[in-house]
Amino acid sequence: MTQLKPQELVEKALAASTADGQVAFVVEGSQANLRWANNSLTTNGAMRSRQVVVVSFVDGGTGTAAGTVARSGNPDVEELVAASEQAARDAGPAEDAMPLVSEAPPGAGDWDGDPAETSIAVFADFAPALGEAFRAARGRDELLFGYAEHAMESTYLGTSTGLRLRHDQPSGRVELNGKSTDYSRSVWAGVGTRDFTDVDVDRLAAEVERKLGWSQRRVELPAGRYETLLPPSAVSDLLIYAYWTMEARDADEGRNVYAKPGGGNRIGERLAGLPLTLRSDPFAPGLEAHPFQVVSRSSGAASVFDNGMATPAVDWIRDGVLANLVRPRAWAARTSAPAVAAVDNLVLELPGATATQDGMVAATDRGLLLTTLWYIREVDPQTLLLTGLTRDGVFLVEGGEVTGAVNNFRFNESPVDLLARITEAGRTERTLPREWNDWFTRAAMPPVRVPDFNMSSVSPAS
Repeated sequence: MTQLKPQELVEKALAASTADGQVAFVVEGSQANLRWANNSLTTNGAMRSRQVVVVSFVDGGTGTAAGTVARSGNPDVEELVAASEQAARDAGPAEDAMPLVSEAPPGAGDWDGDPAETSIAVFADFAPALGEAFRAARGRDELLFGYAEHAMESTYLGTSTGLRLRHDQPSGRVELNGKSTDYSRSVWAGVGTRDFTDVDVDRLAAEVERKLGWSQRRVELPAGRYETLLPPSAVSDLLIYAYWTMEARDADEGRNVYAKPGGGNRIGERLAGLPLTLRSDPFAPGLEAHPFQVVSRSSGAASVFDNGMATPAVDWIRDGVLANLVRPRAWAARTSAPAVAAVDNLVLELPGATATQDGMVAATDRGLLLTTLWYIREVDPQTLLLTGLTRDGVFLVEGGEVTGAVNNFRFNESPVDLLARITEAGRTERTLPREWNDWFTRAAMPPVRVPDFNMSSVSPAS
């Protein structure tokens, strides 16, 4: 069978529709990756994928229902459309029903163009530099492990209201682990990238080498509250979770940390002591993301009826004050508030901040410097209390210098509460979330200082 182009699949699905409305989109993906262990490349691979999604809308007289069916590969389009329409007929009226979007957003892309692709060639400069890092690590009796991945997704979205939208989304990441040959010491460095041209392997390797050097002295510390420097990666993992829970409906109905006691939400309330801004922008340089909504199933954060809706730049927290929450059009209409779409990137910044992490270490009398957080889980949605573990390097800072590595801890903290307790934030830089990078790689964060980070118990994890 001849494989149809993604645009042809979308048009064929729309033409086959007998429903009252339809959204069809195709996501064409390609991926290349490298994996290494013990200072040697172990595997490399390249993959291709295609997902076809049809959302049908049926007006049953008591309200419009929606049904979604997705298939991979090159499916029978007529069968897919029929299954989607049956799913809509079997569903009850959708509470998020709204007229489908008909106005094309800015940045709609080239509908007629072929899908963008990646290949193993994206590592042409990265791989030789990695080989040099292997040789240097062997000379120091250290081991490097890690993973590099580059993916390209081209999304083609069409609707029965006439929208024809296209977006190419590159994403990439590098994770580099360094270990001593007896595996008693382990550290991490990572970076996100769009195309690997900006990945500095020497810098990553030097960061790993320095942290392994710090780890040669071991200090045992008890649980407690410590002045703590969180690097950009750890900050991103905490604030991404805070972002993912920014649903206006949950706040308005009293179910999340952004709910106001007694009713309503906390928009307009100061959350941060410093004038921090947490924002998203689909056109942020180096962090570009979809400028329109692509939704296969409705949730409190997105609606299938909002497919194609623009996702403009938005401040979530502005100068320390909660400014916006994610609000699909249906909930916006019900609450007489503006519709606000989520964007697939996140930036935290303090205007005028220039301090580096090294500078913040030099200004620390006694405290902890973290590397990453992992196994983060929600404990209490009302306060957004999270628990998790430190990983791959917790370092003791004394007199402005790192003097050794300490044991790992379990922490209990709310990122929203932390915002109020941050006493210093440095220069914002592109970072790679350690915990969430399978789903979220486009983040820019500063290092921050928290005077009383809660290390609730000692962890045996290495």
